[in-house]
This record gives sequence, C-alpha cells and structure tokens, in this order.
Amino acid sequence: MKKNRLLAKWLNDDLSPDELAEFEADPDFEKYQKIKNYTNHLQVDDLDENAMLSNILAHKKTTPKVIPLYRKWIFKAVAIFVVALATTFVLKFFVPQIQTASFGKKTTFLLPDDSEVVLNSGSEINYKKWNWDNERHLELTGEAYFKVAKGKKFEVQTNLGKVTVLGTQFNVKARKNRFDVVCYEGRVKVNYANLQIVLTHGQSVRFENGKEIQINVNSDKPEWVDNQICFYKENIRNVLDEVERQYNIKIELNTKDTISLFTGKLPAKDLNTALQIISTTYNLESKKVSENKIIFDEK
Repeated sequence: MKKNRLLAKWLNDDLSPDELAEFEADPDFEKYQKIKNYTNHLQVDDLDENAMLSNILAHKKTTPKVIPLYRKWIFKAVAIFVVALATTFVLKFFVPQIQTASFGKKTTFLLPDDSEVVLNSGSEINYKKWNWDNERHLELTGEAYFKVAKGKKFEVQTNLGKVTVLGTQFNVKARKNRFDVVCYEGRVKVNYANLQIVLTHGQSVRFENGKEIQINVNSDKPEWVDNQICFYKENIRNVLDEVERQYNIKIELNTKDTISLFTGKLPAKDLNTALQIISTTYNLESKKVSENKIIFDEK
C-alpha cells in the first residue's frame, strides 16, 4: 500500500524531495492534483483530543468502546472522495453525452430508454441522461437511424428541422442545406421552416434549398446500415461528399458536368467498385494520387 502512504503524506505536505519526485511521476498525479485544488477550501478543525476523550468518558456505556483518533489527512481524503464521487455523478447525468462516428466509421449505441441509434459516418449526437424518460430530446449533426422504444415524445433536433415521434423506426439526415427524413415504421412528424408533415410507413420527404420532394421507399431500413450508399436523383457533388465520408478520403473533381443526376447504389466497403461506377456514369477517369486522395478528370 505504498501508494496510499505517499498519498497521505502528500496531503500533509510531509513528502521528502525523493518521495515527492516519485509521487509526481505517478500516472494519477494530475488527477490527485485537480481534486486537491477543488478541495483546498474545505477546512477541518484541529481535533481537541482531550475534549473528545472527556466527552466519551462522560457518557456511560454498558459496553466500553475504543474510539480511534485519526489524523487530519483522513478527513481530507474522505472529502476528496466525496467531491470526486459528486463530480462523476454530475458528469454522468447532467453534462451532455456525445456520441460520434468519424469518417469511414459507423457507431451503434443505446439511449437510456434502450432506444437504438446507428450513426452514419461523419455524424454526431448530443443528449442528456438526466430526466430522459420525461424529456427524450437529442441533437443530431449528420445522419442517424433510430429504433425508438415506446414512451413519451421523442425529438430529434437538427439545424435544418425537427422530427417528433412516440415509438417508431426512422432515418434522419441533415447535411449542408439538405434535410431528409424516412419513416420505416409507425408515424413521424417533421417540422421544417414553417411546414409540418406527417410521414407513415414507407414514406420519405426531402428538403433541399427550401424545395420539398416526397419519395416512397421500399426497404425496411436505410441501405447504409448494410454498407450500401443509396442515391435518388443526386448530383455528383453530393455523391462524392458521401463517398468521402464513408471511405475517409478526399476527392477532387475536374469536370464541367455537375448537373447530371445519379440514381442507384454504391458499395461502402469496396472503394474500387464505387469509383468505377462513378467513372462510368459520368464518363470520368479516376486517379489515386495518394493513400487518401482521388482525382476525377474528364476523359
């Protein structure tokens, strides 16, 4: 228990220079220092041992008890533990929780009510655990697929619009000036600008530059969950942006044709095939100039 002994001496400023050097080299030293700083304002009065002993003797007990007299550092150590415990509680329940999926990755996690969320590449979700059952609200940047457990109102807020449900399965995408919502089960209420739309099973809505497009879907979940990137009348720049996110690469486009729209699927786990499909569709030639950079030129 050498570490505990050094901690106790450090709290009392009793360490020798060699012991202090050894303690400061401990990986946990920075954590101890922060906690000590937070508890420096805590004051513990010096123990009056004689007064305490007199008080004990003044109260008759049927069974004598031995009351150990601990040193001042124990009280301070307890205070540090309490502060650390309280800090952990606050961080866990009050501070917003953040889930991210970096480029080239997907992240699946459960919310406090066991609702399941799958984050697509280049996406982030923020939410608070505190009072979650009564206020199921989160903020989404990017794209996510939700399987919501039944309960009170569930809200997904994005910078472009809001989606509200009770218990259902749906997909939300909010990227740049584009807002997409697809309902796979149940009912979904979508708020965009001054519009409010209710979607049911198999319905989808897209807003881009303020223009609304409603689309029917035939799948029971987003294709990207199964590593297929699905596009419907998509311009080439949006197609390449999604490929960049899925493969964590950079793509340079050297072509004048950015108007033609693409409808189809690209694999999210086979870059060569994806590049070949894009090249054939737009009559381009792809060139890999580095490990993470692709250039498309006109043929």
